[in-house]
Amino acid sequence: MAPLKCIVIDDEPLALELMCKYIGNFSQLQLVRCFEDAISGAEFLAKNPIDVLFVDINMPDISGIDLVRSLAEKPMVIFTTAYKNFAFEGFELEALDYLLKPIDITRFGKAVEKAVEFQQYKTAQGNASQQESLYVYSEYRMVKINLNEIEYIESMEDYIKIHTSASPKPILTLMPLKKVLEKLPVNQFQRVHRSFVVATGKIKSIQNRKIQLANAELPISDSYSNFAKEWVKKY
Repeated sequence: MAPLKCIVIDDEPLALELMCKYIGNFSQLQLVRCFEDAISGAEFLAKNPIDVLFVDINMPDISGIDLVRSLAEKPMVIFTTAYKNFAFEGFELEALDYLLKPIDITRFGKAVEKAVEFQQYKTAQGNASQQESLYVYSEYRMVKINLNEIEYIESMEDYIKIHTSASPKPILTLMPLKKVLEKLPVNQFQRVHRSFVVATGKIKSIQNRKIQLANAELPISDSYSNFAKEWVKKY
Protein backbone atom coordinates (compact mmCIF):
# COMPACT_ATOMS: atom_id res chain seq x y z
CA MET A 1 0.00 0.00 0.00
CA ALA A 2 1.28 3.47 -0.89
CA PRO A 3 2.03 5.85 2.01
CA LEU A 4 -0.94 7.86 3.22
CA LYS A 5 -0.69 11.51 2.20
CA CYS A 6 -1.30 13.76 5.17
CA ILE A 7 -1.22 17.36 6.35
CA VAL A 8 -1.09 18.92 9.81
CA ILE A 9 -2.92 22.06 10.91
CA ASP A 10 -2.06 23.54 14.32
CA ASP A 11 -1.65 27.16 15.41
CA GLU A 12 0.94 26.20 18.08
CA PRO A 13 4.39 26.15 16.40
CA LEU A 14 5.92 23.65 18.84
CA ALA A 15 2.99 21.27 18.56
CA LEU A 16 3.06 21.58 14.79
CA GLU A 17 6.79 20.88 14.68
CA LEU A 18 6.38 17.82 16.90
CA MET A 19 3.58 16.35 14.79
CA CYS A 20 5.54 16.85 11.58
CA LYS A 21 8.55 15.19 13.21
CA TYR A 22 6.43 12.22 14.31
CA ILE A 23 5.05 11.77 10.80
CA GLY A 24 8.60 11.55 9.46
CA ASN A 25 9.19 8.51 11.69
CA PHE A 26 6.47 6.44 10.01
CA SER A 27 6.99 5.02 6.53
CA GLN A 28 3.21 4.52 6.24
CA LEU A 29 2.77 8.32 6.11
CA GLN A 30 3.83 10.94 3.61
CA LEU A 31 3.84 14.50 4.93
CA VAL A 32 2.53 16.88 2.27
CA ARG A 33 2.26 20.21 4.11
CA CYS A 34 2.11 21.77 7.57
CA PHE A 35 -0.04 24.82 8.35
CA GLU A 36 -0.03 27.19 11.32
CA ASP A 37 -3.48 28.58 10.55
CA ALA A 38 -6.77 26.92 9.68
CA ILE A 39 -7.65 29.22 6.78
CA SER A 40 -4.51 28.35 4.79
CA GLY A 41 -5.07 24.68 5.56
CA ALA A 42 -8.69 24.85 4.42
CA GLU A 43 -7.68 26.55 1.16
CA PHE A 44 -5.14 23.82 0.47
CA LEU A 45 -7.64 21.04 1.24
CA ALA A 46 -10.17 22.54 -1.17
CA LYS A 47 -7.76 21.97 -4.06
CA ASN A 48 -5.65 18.99 -2.98
CA PRO A 49 -6.94 15.55 -1.99
CA ILE A 50 -5.18 13.91 0.94
CA ASP A 51 -5.69 10.74 2.95
CA VAL A 52 -5.22 11.89 6.56
CA LEU A 53 -5.77 15.25 8.24
CA PHE A 54 -4.22 15.91 11.65
CA VAL A 55 -5.96 19.04 12.95
CA ASP A 56 -6.05 20.90 16.25
CA ILE A 57 -9.54 21.48 17.64
CA ASN A 58 -8.88 24.82 19.37
CA MET A 59 -7.64 27.45 16.92
CA PRO A 60 -8.35 31.20 16.94
CA ASP A 61 -9.64 31.77 13.41
CA ILE A 62 -11.57 28.56 12.67
CA SER A 63 -11.92 25.60 15.01
CA GLY A 64 -10.77 22.24 13.75
CA ILE A 65 -14.32 20.97 13.99
CA ASP A 66 -15.72 23.81 11.86
CA LEU A 67 -12.91 23.33 9.35
CA VAL A 68 -13.67 19.64 8.92
CA ARG A 69 -17.40 20.32 8.76
CA SER A 70 -16.81 22.73 5.87
CA LEU A 71 -14.95 20.20 3.70
CA ALA A 72 -16.83 18.80 0.71
CA GLU A 73 -14.53 15.77 0.55
CA LYS A 74 -13.44 14.59 3.98
CA PRO A 75 -10.21 12.65 4.47
CA MET A 76 -9.58 10.49 7.50
CA VAL A 77 -9.53 12.97 10.39
CA ILE A 78 -7.46 12.75 13.56
CA PHE A 79 -8.20 15.61 15.95
CA THR A 80 -5.64 16.89 18.45
CA THR A 81 -6.47 18.88 21.59
CA ALA A 82 -4.82 20.19 24.74
CA TYR A 83 -8.03 19.82 26.76
CA LYS A 84 -8.94 16.56 28.45
CA ASN A 85 -12.52 17.65 29.02
CA PHE A 86 -13.80 19.53 26.03
CA ALA A 87 -17.20 20.02 24.41
CA PHE A 88 -16.82 17.66 21.49
CA GLU A 89 -19.27 18.71 18.79
CA GLY A 90 -17.87 16.64 15.98
CA PHE A 91 -19.87 13.46 16.46
CA GLU A 92 -21.34 13.58 12.96
CA LEU A 93 -17.87 14.15 11.48
CA GLU A 94 -16.85 10.57 12.30
CA ALA A 95 -13.27 11.32 13.25
CA LEU A 96 -10.93 8.36 13.08
CA ASP A 97 -9.31 9.27 16.40
CA TYR A 98 -8.35 12.14 18.67
CA LEU A 99 -5.04 12.71 20.43
CA LEU A 100 -4.61 14.48 23.75
CA LYS A 101 -1.64 16.87 24.01
CA PRO A 102 1.16 16.48 24.90
CA ILE A 103 1.11 13.62 22.38
CA ASP A 104 3.65 10.86 22.88
CA ILE A 105 4.92 8.88 19.92
CA THR A 106 3.48 5.57 21.17
CA ARG A 107 -0.06 6.98 21.20
CA PHE A 108 0.59 8.66 17.86
CA GLY A 109 1.69 5.30 16.45
CA LYS A 110 -1.61 3.72 17.49
CA ALA A 111 -3.49 6.42 15.58
CA VAL A 112 -1.32 5.75 12.51
CA GLU A 113 -2.02 2.04 12.77
CA LYS A 114 -5.73 2.77 12.91
CA ALA A 115 -5.48 4.96 9.80
CA VAL A 116 -3.62 2.27 7.87
CA GLU A 117 -6.12 -0.41 8.89
CA PHE A 118 -9.06 1.80 7.98
CA GLN A 119 -7.55 2.52 4.56
CA GLN A 120 -7.14 -1.22 3.99
CA TYR A 121 -10.74 -1.74 5.10
CA LYS A 122 -12.01 0.84 2.60
CA THR A 123 -10.00 -0.81 -0.16
CA ALA A 124 -11.38 -4.25 0.66
CA GLN A 125 -15.01 -3.15 1.02
CA GLY A 126 -15.76 -3.96 -2.60
CA ASN A 127 -14.63 -7.55 -2.11
CA ALA A 128 -16.73 -9.39 0.48
CA SER A 129 -14.32 -12.32 0.55
CA GLN A 130 -11.57 -10.02 1.88
CA GLN A 131 -13.71 -8.30 4.50
CA GLU A 132 -12.75 -9.32 8.01
CA SER A 133 -13.86 -6.30 10.01
CA LEU A 134 -16.40 -3.52 10.36
CA TYR A 135 -15.76 0.09 11.37
CA VAL A 136 -18.36 2.14 13.21
CA TYR A 137 -18.28 5.48 15.00
CA SER A 138 -18.65 5.09 18.74
CA GLU A 139 -17.55 7.20 21.71
CA TYR A 140 -16.11 9.93 19.47
CA ARG A 141 -13.86 7.73 17.37
CA MET A 142 -13.85 5.00 14.77
CA VAL A 143 -13.97 1.55 16.34
CA LYS A 144 -12.80 -1.59 14.56
CA ILE A 145 -14.93 -4.71 15.13
CA ASN A 146 -13.80 -8.12 13.92
CA LEU A 147 -16.66 -9.77 12.03
CA ASN A 148 -16.02 -13.14 13.67
CA GLU A 149 -16.67 -11.55 17.08
CA ILE A 150 -20.13 -10.18 16.23
CA GLU A 151 -22.97 -12.30 17.63
CA TYR A 152 -25.97 -10.11 16.82
CA ILE A 153 -26.97 -6.51 16.19
CA GLU A 154 -29.94 -4.87 17.87
CA SER A 155 -31.85 -1.84 16.62
CA MET A 156 -32.64 0.96 19.08
CA GLU A 157 -34.55 3.41 16.83
CA ASP A 158 -31.79 5.61 15.31
CA TYR A 159 -29.04 3.69 17.08
CA ILE A 160 -27.82 0.11 16.98
CA LYS A 161 -26.15 -2.06 19.61
CA ILE A 162 -23.51 -4.43 18.28
CA HIS A 163 -23.16 -7.39 20.64
CA THR A 164 -19.82 -9.19 20.43
CA SER A 165 -18.05 -12.07 22.09
CA ALA A 166 -15.11 -9.75 22.85
CA SER A 167 -16.91 -7.66 25.46
CA PRO A 168 -19.98 -7.95 27.71
CA LYS A 169 -20.76 -4.32 26.86
CA PRO A 170 -22.30 -3.77 23.40
CA ILE A 171 -20.95 -1.12 21.04
CA LEU A 172 -23.46 1.68 20.53
CA THR A 173 -23.44 3.68 17.30
CA LEU A 174 -25.73 6.09 15.49
CA MET A 175 -26.79 4.07 12.45
CA PRO A 176 -30.00 2.41 11.23
CA LEU A 177 -30.08 -1.38 11.07
CA LYS A 178 -30.57 -1.32 7.31
CA LYS A 179 -27.37 0.67 6.78
CA VAL A 180 -25.15 -1.60 8.88
CA LEU A 181 -26.56 -4.63 7.11
CA GLU A 182 -25.39 -3.14 3.80
CA LYS A 183 -21.84 -3.09 5.20
CA LEU A 184 -21.85 -6.77 6.19
CA PRO A 185 -21.17 -9.88 4.05
CA VAL A 186 -24.54 -11.39 3.06
CA ASN A 187 -23.26 -14.93 3.57
CA GLN A 188 -22.44 -14.27 7.24
CA PHE A 189 -25.29 -12.10 8.53
CA GLN A 190 -29.06 -12.34 8.27
CA ARG A 191 -31.87 -10.06 9.33
CA VAL A 192 -34.41 -12.08 11.29
CA HIS A 193 -36.60 -9.35 12.75
CA ARG A 194 -37.16 -5.63 12.27
CA SER A 195 -34.97 -5.16 15.35
CA PHE A 196 -32.33 -7.87 14.94
CA VAL A 197 -29.54 -9.05 12.63
CA VAL A 198 -27.81 -12.28 13.58
CA ALA A 199 -24.40 -13.70 12.72
CA THR A 200 -25.48 -17.01 11.18
CA GLY A 201 -22.30 -18.76 12.27
CA LYS A 202 -23.11 -18.03 15.93
CA ILE A 203 -26.51 -19.74 15.91
CA LYS A 204 -26.70 -22.71 18.28
CA SER A 205 -30.23 -23.78 17.44
CA ILE A 206 -33.60 -22.60 16.11
CA GLN A 207 -36.83 -23.81 17.64
CA ASN A 208 -40.35 -22.36 17.75
CA ARG A 209 -39.23 -19.26 15.85
CA LYS A 210 -36.54 -18.56 18.47
CA ILE A 211 -32.82 -18.32 17.71
CA GLN A 212 -30.57 -19.55 20.48
CA LEU A 213 -27.13 -17.95 20.71
CA ALA A 214 -24.47 -18.48 23.36
CA ASN A 215 -25.74 -15.62 25.52
CA ALA A 216 -29.03 -14.49 23.99
CA GLU A 217 -32.29 -15.60 22.44
CA LEU A 218 -33.68 -13.72 19.43
CA PRO A 219 -37.16 -13.83 17.91
CA ILE A 220 -37.83 -14.51 14.23
CA SER A 221 -40.65 -12.42 12.78
CA ASP A 222 -43.17 -13.60 10.18
CA SER A 223 -41.34 -11.71 7.44
CA TYR A 224 -38.21 -13.82 7.95
CA SER A 225 -39.76 -17.20 8.74
CA ASN A 226 -38.25 -18.71 5.58
CA PHE A 227 -34.79 -18.24 7.06
CA ALA A 228 -35.68 -20.54 9.97
CA LYS A 229 -36.90 -23.25 7.56
CA GLU A 230 -33.76 -23.01 5.41
CA TRP A 231 -31.49 -23.09 8.45
CA VAL A 232 -33.19 -26.21 9.86
CA LYS A 233 -32.83 -27.96 6.45
CA LYS A 234 -29.15 -27.11 6.29
CA TYR A 235 -28.31 -28.22 9.81
